Amino acid sequence: MRTFRFPSMPALGGPDLLTSLVSQMMIPRRREIRGFARRMDHIQQKQLHQLLSGAGRTEWGRRYDFGSIRTYRDFAQRLPLQTYDDIKPYILRMINGEKDILWPSRVRWYARSSGTTNDKSKLIPITPEIRKAQYRGGFDCVALYLGNNPRSCFFSRKGLILGGSHSPSPLNSQSHYGDLSAVLIQNLPSIVHRMRVPRKEIILMDEWESKIRAIVKATRGEDVNSLSGVPSWMLTFIKALLEETRCESLTEVWPNLEVYFHGGISFEPYRDQYKLLIPSESMHYMETYNASEGFFGIQDDPFDSSLLLMPDYGIFYEFIPLNELSRTDSPRAFSIESVEVGVNYALVISTCGGLWRYLIGDTVRFTSLYPHKFVISGRTRHYINAFGEELMVDNADRAISLACRLTDAKVKEYTVAPLFMLNKARGMHEWLIEFEKMPSSLSLFADLLDRHLQELNSDYEAKRHKNLSLLPPKITIAREGIFYQWLKRKGKLGGQHKIPRLSNDRIQIEELLQFTF
Repeated sequence: MRTFRFPSMPALGGPDLLTSLVSQMMIPRRREIRGFARRMDHIQQKQLHQLLSGAGRTEWGRRYDFGSIRTYRDFAQRLPLQTYDDIKPYILRMINGEKDILWPSRVRWYARSSGTTNDKSKLIPITPEIRKAQYRGGFDCVALYLGNNPRSCFFSRKGLILGGSHSPSPLNSQSHYGDLSAVLIQNLPSIVHRMRVPRKEIILMDEWESKIRAIVKATRGEDVNSLSGVPSWMLTFIKALLEETRCESLTEVWPNLEVYFHGGISFEPYRDQYKLLIPSESMHYMETYNASEGFFGIQDDPFDSSLLLMPDYGIFYEFIPLNELSRTDSPRAFSIESVEVGVNYALVISTCGGLWRYLIGDTVRFTSLYPHKFVISGRTRHYINAFGEELMVDNADRAISLACRLTDAKVKEYTVAPLFMLNKARGMHEWLIEFEKMPSSLSLFADLLDRHLQELNSDYEAKRHKNLSLLPPKITIAREGIFYQWLKRKGKLGGQHKIPRLSNDRIQIEELLQFTF
């Protein structure tokens, strides 16, 4: 076994001088964030008026007469809800050099939104204002982390950001696109590049597997204390690094590792694997919710997995109850002051990137109000309601995590789809699971999964009662590497690409079941 030794951070000592000074400078912002609980409604109203004022002379501003909008009610009645297909023609015009369409001036950068594994990509405008808000979100993550961990030595060592799987590429002579992480890294100030690894040329490499090898080679001898990236792909990198260094844990390679900022997918199915690979009491995990369209939430309390809604990043939020979105062509949207705890809402955003009443595709559920804290409960298209069970992604992630814990199993990837029974009104859910480590008993695993789902979801519990509409779940073991190879075939390795966890049809699961490599 080969290890790499750096001076370790004192277990009971104070922070380094630089980190201490920076943390002191962040105190006013931490106070401001704490004040969101009192001022959320006011901040959001201010954001709406600033957005309308800023875009008043754009094509959209003139079409909907932004200058005469005085209230949220005016705004909601005048502007229609939008999907990407609705605004795509305008974005294509912007890419081709037209200015003042959805947002003032000419937009030169676009983020290719990965979202799910659909072959169809979305190009989301990244205006200077959106880019600034994304950087501000990163600043706030560090500010909140240092506030919760005053003994941190965050700025004395390097941070590793595992970004997108391709470099920003030209659309034409004036416009460029890339994964959001690639766009942000491309435009970072040079001083920030001195604090992170690997060098920009490596992190912006195009081919994912070659990039992983290059990152391993470039960082194995560095003193890294922070990680940022999507849990599934970061796990791929960590295992490649441990294989190269012949170490059993990441703390042998980087003994001063202290924090992992994660987002993009739920951390729950991977939590136990990370604890095994990073067996350190000093390790912290902090979730963020940032997407190509904007930066939305940060975990401000290490003992609460809910995210704090960030209201001052140039985004105005609206929320549509999910059950209403699926039942009517004219669903009601609510502003932040009217939301309730425990309801699954489709998230609607208007942003300084030129998105207006845009359905982003994510669903959220508030866990508290004032402060407004929430969990990402799923996707508007990725849930199962084939039998009236309304199963959400967060239910599935939590249930599979609990089942793993009680059967000593580790899940690498999974997806779920309904299985309809011919000539019967009943059916079941088929779980296609690739195990990193098989459970001690597969039947016990299935039983625990079923029981936890019933505890987490009352609709699922009602349909499972006496096998009324829904039979126990069927577990199908996936061949090793099938999800990875399926993504690779689609050109979807790295970045924020992800496996859709739940589907209301069997298209994806049948494709995976028949996939050969």
